[in-house]
Amino acid sequence: MNKRNLVKTLSILVLALILGTGNVWAQDTIKLGGLYDRTGDFALVGIQKYHAAILAVEEINAAGGLLGKQIELIAPDTQSDNTRYQEMARKLILEDQVVAIHGAMSSASREAIRPIMEDHKMLFFYNNQYEGGVASRYTFCTGLVPEQQVVPMMDYMVNTYGPNFYFIGADYNVGYGTFAWCEFIGEGLGANVVGKEYVPLSVSQFASSIDKIRRANPDFVVVHLTGIPQSSFFGQWAASGMDIPLCSTFLMVQGYEHKRFDPPALAGMFVTTAYTEELDTPEAMEFTRKMYERFPDMEYVGMEAESEYTGIYLWAEAVKRAGTTEIEAVIDELEKGITLTGMPCGEVTLVGASHHAIKDVWALHCDENHDLVFDKLYEKSEPFWLTDVMGVDLTKKVEFTQYGIEDMPADAKFPGK
Repeated sequence: MNKRNLVKTLSILVLALILGTGNVWAQDTIKLGGLYDRTGDFALVGIQKYHAAILAVEEINAAGGLLGKQIELIAPDTQSDNTRYQEMARKLILEDQVVAIHGAMSSASREAIRPIMEDHKMLFFYNNQYEGGVASRYTFCTGLVPEQQVVPMMDYMVNTYGPNFYFIGADYNVGYGTFAWCEFIGEGLGANVVGKEYVPLSVSQFASSIDKIRRANPDFVVVHLTGIPQSSFFGQWAASGMDIPLCSTFLMVQGYEHKRFDPPALAGMFVTTAYTEELDTPEAMEFTRKMYERFPDMEYVGMEAESEYTGIYLWAEAVKRAGTTEIEAVIDELEKGITLTGMPCGEVTLVGASHHAIKDVWALHCDENHDLVFDKLYEKSEPFWLTDVMGVDLTKKVEFTQYGIEDMPADAKFPGK
């Protein structure tokens, strides 16, 4: 072999080596990362999210894939452990070379990995209900945020039962934040706080709390208790004979307590959601059918499964429009705004300025038999707080921030969405 042919051969071998080890564009599949709690404390919901992600990827692949390639979902079990979240996020980015990552359940797990996503400029979809406020170029949130649930919840309860409410919540940041939202939005709707209580997570006896509520005599009670010990509140409440309606932003539609608790523990509990398996719209019923057909051993299909499925379809649509999986180009398409129909929640619109999603939201309640009854539809519930109150526009200013309700200007008013 002469020198020229030797150089040519070596060049070909080097090029083949490069293309086989790390060049994302030369891969036969599009690698999509997923971080799901299939075991551990959050597996009750994490498994729903994981299965919904699999279903979405399989459907997209069956329809021809993306850009002429099949999607390969790489989704290690994060085991409800934030350290493992960080380890797996780095592995997906650095070793697996995924083009986007979906997942995470708790806000703590999201915040454990969000700096990693931002450091590596990795596109991240947090498809879960949460406390709101994330404004980051690389993070897109498809779950409901407080204003999308608290506005319809407070509106329905005030107009149906009266303006006076009592708040009982877990003694940690989410409990405080939920009360702040109820107070802020309730003030704009003419509601009055007649009492509040924050309960340590270890508490399982609620006789004194129920007595406080009885003496306050509210028109309704907002409940934000969480965890196994605090779940005993509901049986004790039912046994007390109190007939004051309760409401929540997550019970039943996330952890399917109405299925796991014996009736009538949750009778009269109201909640707001974009989807749950009992919803009888054509889109919701089709999604529920497909989930149980693909995963017949599932225990429930709740609101976070919808968000996960919808998030993957929004990402896929942006990739189609961009004509590439290159992250900055996909973000640019997402920020133009994308509306999809036929999702489990019906129509969904991603808002480019805030990176959050507009969805229809239902107010529903649990009856004495623990069947869910859908009471009122709030169409196109908007995630308005970041844009309308905090002035965020990620299409004009790049940010990497999480705003809390405590950051709100003192003179801010509920804009009446």
